[in-house]
Amino acid sequence: MKRETAPDSKGIALASVLSNRPIRSNFWKLLLKLDAKGSRLFSKAIPGQFAEFDVSSVSVPPQEVIPENLRDQASRTILLRRPFSFSDISITYSIEGTYVTLEIIYRVLGPATIRMTSLKTNDVISILGPLGNGFWYPEPMKHALLVTGGMGAPPILHLASFLKRQYSSVETVAFVGARSLDFLPFEVKIGNKTGLALEEFECLNIPVCLATDDGSAGRKGFITELLEEWLRTHTPPVKQTVIYACGPEAMLAACADIAQRYQIHCQVSMERMMACGIGICQSCAVQIRTLNPDQSPLYRLCCKDGPVFDSQTVIFGENR
Repeated sequence: MKRETAPDSKGIALASVLSNRPIRSNFWKLLLKLDAKGSRLFSKAIPGQFAEFDVSSVSVPPQEVIPENLRDQASRTILLRRPFSFSDISITYSIEGTYVTLEIIYRVLGPATIRMTSLKTNDVISILGPLGNGFWYPEPMKHALLVTGGMGAPPILHLASFLKRQYSSVETVAFVGARSLDFLPFEVKIGNKTGLALEEFECLNIPVCLATDDGSAGRKGFITELLEEWLRTHTPPVKQTVIYACGPEAMLAACADIAQRYQIHCQVSMERMMACGIGICQSCAVQIRTLNPDQSPLYRLCCKDGPVFDSQTVIFGENR
């Protein structure tokens, strides 16, 4: 199955803040408008790609609004850019020209994301991108099964909206997992007909299968259990079905195992520490199996060759 690589057009651009707001405890949604150069670069970005943000000059918010467990690290110096995938990209055409907006969902976890919460409308930051290779779409595809766990949500959300726009005939189902209700990085509401609803998928009219480890939202258990249950119940044509997954490595490994047993193509978006995002530091290696079982495994860079890989090529590590 041939993979199309993303266009090699990346650069540094400026992005101005349109909005930045909390959507749940410790989860924020950031909307950025790119300058002319950035709009040109990102107009052809695809789901699964990412960008590196420079937040070194962003101010630290007041101590009282910083989560207590993060106050000690809030003032640490930010030396490197931070990688973020997109939950959506939109292009707007107007009499003033064409511009691109990026939507980012982030969780407040450390000194960089603490600073990001202080970004306000019209603030400007530098971003590098678009970077990496994203998801691809084998033909013919009739069923797309989107699997996300924890903060694997943004690229899956971007993929969901992209499929609805560009592949509207594909039947898309989302499988969403998290540790608990509090760890769902979505805007959650109580639906009149469906009970707990995730607005981001509901507005796209994409059905959601939901699971949490503690049962506080949806089914109690792992989301991969619901994925396999759906496959047994619906028996989709395996040659026309694709699993797209992003989340913890143990979840990705389970998706790869399910895909192999059901003979379904599966793509996984891997996560690694990315110091540069462009393949120079080589800190984000992913172990890849070769076609020759007697040959030693190869290593590919998550930032440059990925972050999306064919699941059957990845050797999942100790986090499995």
